[in-house]
Amino acid sequence: MKSWTQIAVIAAVGAAATGWHLYGDAVGLPPPMTLLGLAPQATQATGARGTEAGAIGVAVAPVRQGTVVQRTESIGTARAWEAVTVTTRVSGIVSAIRFEEGQRVPAGQVLLELDTGQQRAELDQARAALDDAHTQLVRARALRASHAVAEARIDQLESLARQAEGRVRQAEAKLQEMRVVAPFAGRVGIRQISLGALVPPGTAVTTLDDTSRIRVEFTVPEVFSAEVRENMPVEATSAAFGERRFQGRVAVVDTRIDPATRAVKLIGEFDNRDDAIRPGLFMTVTLTLAERPSALIVPEDAIDPVASKAFVFVIRNGRAMRQEVKLGTRLQGEVEVLSGLAAGEPVVVRGLQRLRHDVPVQIVDTVRPSV
Repeated sequence: MKSWTQIAVIAAVGAAATGWHLYGDAVGLPPPMTLLGLAPQATQATGARGTEAGAIGVAVAPVRQGTVVQRTESIGTARAWEAVTVTTRVSGIVSAIRFEEGQRVPAGQVLLELDTGQQRAELDQARAALDDAHTQLVRARALRASHAVAEARIDQLESLARQAEGRVRQAEAKLQEMRVVAPFAGRVGIRQISLGALVPPGTAVTTLDDTSRIRVEFTVPEVFSAEVRENMPVEATSAAFGERRFQGRVAVVDTRIDPATRAVKLIGEFDNRDDAIRPGLFMTVTLTLAERPSALIVPEDAIDPVASKAFVFVIRNGRAMRQEVKLGTRLQGEVEVLSGLAAGEPVVVRGLQRLRHDVPVQIVDTVRPSV
């Protein structure tokens, strides 16, 4: 009884298979042998995208040439071209303040005066002593011809005259110290003393900044130390100015690499005649290291990374060839290729997962770059 059941099942399956083979095309079913992958190679369907028999359909993009600008970003703080805290050199009572807060002053302008009564009196005494010494010396020289005065006395009077001249210059220097002047042209800051105050030596009067030019100190990794040099273009931005970009140049490259940070220090110089940048402003600095106008560029989707190496599949003579490449600067959605490819060669950007080296392919789509 069991044998008759098995025979009946086999007969039913055979009848169904015969019907599928004879009438499957009428209802849209594929041939059974094709579905099982047993149909001859020459008679298999070409696939949904119309590829050749045995070839894998892929989308490619040509290797394009374009301009690649290699940059590195860092952060820095703006500093005045020249900056100093103006202080007093001697003790005294403030008799006059000759500046306004925030005022731009030329070099040499008097900013502060201390009471000079005592110093002027000392200068008058020194000048009187000098006049007396000169008078005695002139009389002694007049009597030299008659030998009424010894040569030793004349030498002594000449020495006394020189000493008197020195005391006059010393008194004049002390008088000059009672005035505080601007060492360079710039803008003064907030006043820190008051009229009539008794100030000791070293008292801060105000700050003075030359902001006609701005220096921004920043660092770059040591891997770029062989590329950085003076006069390279540099760009700075700040959240305080939104989209505004300040253009400058590298003024100084440090001669040493910091062993702690493994970075080299640079100073960028920026024109600031409009006084937009203030000392102490936090800035983002972009340094242009190199510009290559004929660089080879491929889409990032074409890169097949393996460990520390990078590969692409390039189409040559209708076959996908796995090619190792050396990568350069990464762009938005693209990457620079330094070696391994030629301009215009098609590289696979879709369908990499099914490819192996030296397999036949059929290009079903070509992706054109947007730039």
